Amino acid sequence: MVLHPILQDLVKTPFFRYFKVKLWCDCPFWPDDGMCYLRDCTVCECPESEFPEPFKKSSRLFSADDVICQEGKPQAAVDRTLDDTIFKGWIQIDNPWTYDDETDDAAMTYVNLQLNPERYTGYAGPSAQRIWTAVYKENCPQYPSEEWCNEKKVMYKLISGLHSSISVHIASEYLLDSSANLWGQNVQMLYDRVWKHPDRVRNLYFIFLLVLRAVTKAADYLEQAEYNTGNHVEDLKTQSLVRQLLYNNKLLSACRVPFDEVNIWQGQNGPDLLQQIQNQFRNISAIMNCVGCEKCRLWGKLQVNGLATALKVLFFVDGKNNLQRNEVIALFNLLNRLSQSVKFVHDMGPLMEKMERHDSSPTGKTPW
Repeated sequence: MVLHPILQDLVKTPFFRYFKVKLWCDCPFWPDDGMCYLRDCTVCECPESEFPEPFKKSSRLFSADDVICQEGKPQAAVDRTLDDTIFKGWIQIDNPWTYDDETDDAAMTYVNLQLNPERYTGYAGPSAQRIWTAVYKENCPQYPSEEWCNEKKVMYKLISGLHSSISVHIASEYLLDSSANLWGQNVQMLYDRVWKHPDRVRNLYFIFLLVLRAVTKAADYLEQAEYNTGNHVEDLKTQSLVRQLLYNNKLLSACRVPFDEVNIWQGQNGPDLLQQIQNQFRNISAIMNCVGCEKCRLWGKLQVNGLATALKVLFFVDGKNNLQRNEVIALFNLLNRLSQSVKFVHDMGPLMEKMERHDSSPTGKTPW
């Protein structure tokens, strides 16, 4: 993938590695009884010295008692404060596609995404299954049929594509042996959960192209944005990488319009369908508060936020298409995760095809 190395470098920059998220929140639908089985499922808090200067406020400093991390695990910088005046050109508003109040800084925390990678955590069983069951049943009441209009199919494809991508991430970095702390690829999981269901692979590509289209559509806005962390050298590097991504010649020549949103929600029922889809997506965003694994909740919230931002760009309401800093961070990190998923599936294709030839089970369409 032509985007892969650029995105990898971009999300590692100081501006894009810190995501503001509400990690400690009540599930609005059922008692939170989730369990995860590895220490890797916890996001740990670490000293304020980790942050770029513009992220800080002098009003609160961490004490030694605040540094609580798992033994032997890399520290993840976390902070609950934000000085909005530092981020020139960025606004602080709620995304109508998401559930959380992102202007409530007292409930928000900064997390270093580079020190909290998305991978297998051991979060499984009824609690984990209940999350995906709620996402599908409440927002896609039945498996998509030919009678569905394109607008309703879009929602299912997005959910399925995101689900596929997360499954790919888990399979690509799986705990193979807990006693030896050995991590590697779980090719059987990749085959069972994604590859042998062609619609899931197609939906992975679909969501990737939709998010890519949102990024390219917002190119002028993203190019002009202030990527300020107080580190002049790093900020110039960030701006350069953003431009390299937005105006990549190979990308523009190969995929001028990754996803065509022009004819979506344009009919007589278009406004009502758009409102319905927006409400459904807010519901999905709320369900992320019910994820029992803290690290899974972090990445679930980030990717749902990124997808909500993509939808906001593509289908903005009332001409309001301004983006806030956290939305841009989520958008680019989501594009990076999807790009990695697409690349991994592509690279594993020959092995998957070999496994498919030895698999006599049917591969027809089945719901998740």
